[in-house]
Amino acid sequence: MIERSGFLQRDGAQIAWRSLDGAGPTVVWLGGFRSDMAGTKAQGLADWAMARGRGYLRFDYFGHGGSSGDFAQGTVTRWRADVLTVLDQLTQGPLVLVGSSMGGWLACLAAMARPDRIAGLVLIAPAADFTERLIWAGMDSGARRALAEDGVWLRPSLYGDDYPISRDLIEDGARWSILPGPVGITAPVRILQGGADPDVPWRHALALAEAIESPDLIFTLIRDGDHRLSREQDIQRLIAAVEEVA
Repeated sequence: MIERSGFLQRDGAQIAWRSLDGAGPTVVWLGGFRSDMAGTKAQGLADWAMARGRGYLRFDYFGHGGSSGDFAQGTVTRWRADVLTVLDQLTQGPLVLVGSSMGGWLACLAAMARPDRIAGLVLIAPAADFTERLIWAGMDSGARRALAEDGVWLRPSLYGDDYPISRDLIEDGARWSILPGPVGITAPVRILQGGADPDVPWRHALALAEAIESPDLIFTLIRDGDHRLSREQDIQRLIAAVEEVA
């Protein structure tokens, strides 16, 4: 199997994508905030799909990875629209959405927007409502003042350089809040969550699990797991979860 690649034009931007043709349901990777489709988990799923002859699609949101655009101008509205455009234009038939961190939130939003196409969801450290419940709630008075006065705040990162958080991102995110629920998803759902995650507390992910209406939902707490869940054993758990719902 050969992985095809290209760019999808959307609202003046180029959305980079890669895809493998194969048996369905097609597995679609939705990455996290400031991550890209070349990460360990996305590549691990690509390797699995190639070995199993499965359909697989991964892409970068506006302002991420190989896609064009200024990251600081991104919003949940924009990234949700990227997801729906990719699903509508690059896939057919049933889908399994695999969302990591912010991608878990976007996967839920996409599943509610396209319920007839969703065969299942796999969510890794899902950061539902993270703009309000994790970023805004964790900002001190100085950070909130900078956001109000300058329209942007540089947030320290555990994984590299400080990065911009815009007032638009915070305000727009509130439009797409799904907690405390109910979250109208009835397809099978698997959630993988690290107990040592410094970015998405496990109780936050559990709140999403409690809010989702699906009767077929399994929440797995990996006690020593971090936010990325990119160790070999984590990748194997991810693949097993995808195979359960796909």
